[in-house]
Amino acid sequence: MAQTSDPADQGDTTADGTQQGRFAIHKIYVKDVSFETPNSPEVFQEEWQPSVNMDISNGARLLEAPYFEVVLTVTVTVTFADKTVYLAEVQQAGIFHIEDFDDEAVHRLTGTACPNILFPFAREMISDLVIRGGFPQLLLAPVNFESLYLQQLQQQTEAADRTSH
Repeated sequence: MAQTSDPADQGDTTADGTQQGRFAIHKIYVKDVSFETPNSPEVFQEEWQPSVNMDISNGARLLEAPYFEVVLTVTVTVTFADKTVYLAEVQQAGIFHIEDFDDEAVHRLTGTACPNILFPFAREMISDLVIRGGFPQLLLAPVNFESLYLQQLQQQTEAADRTSH
């Protein structure tokens, strides 16, 4: 991948003259999208009292250094009366320039900062799909990716402790 010469892409220099890492958005795109309404048109005749479930996950992979692809998957399932009203899934992706950070910082950036950047795009896509499917607008609440990241680290630590005993 070509290097950019955008000044915003450059790292900062600290007071002692050492170079800090570089982080920049290179590209944002939709990797996959799905919308299903398995019980339509019958669901349009029922009173609108939905139950909403949102699942969210993300993953990252190194492309060509220093570029990483991060994919945020948001799946929303809406049900009522034991019927699936609709299922919307978006894989929102981005390519990020991440350079001159240690492995722990790269992991944290791809697990928190990148999903924070991608989520508004995924939220908008889900909302558009739902409206185009003939349903009332769905506004997803903000997600605290820092908290999710810390929970994931805690679960990994607990799993490692169980397997080492």
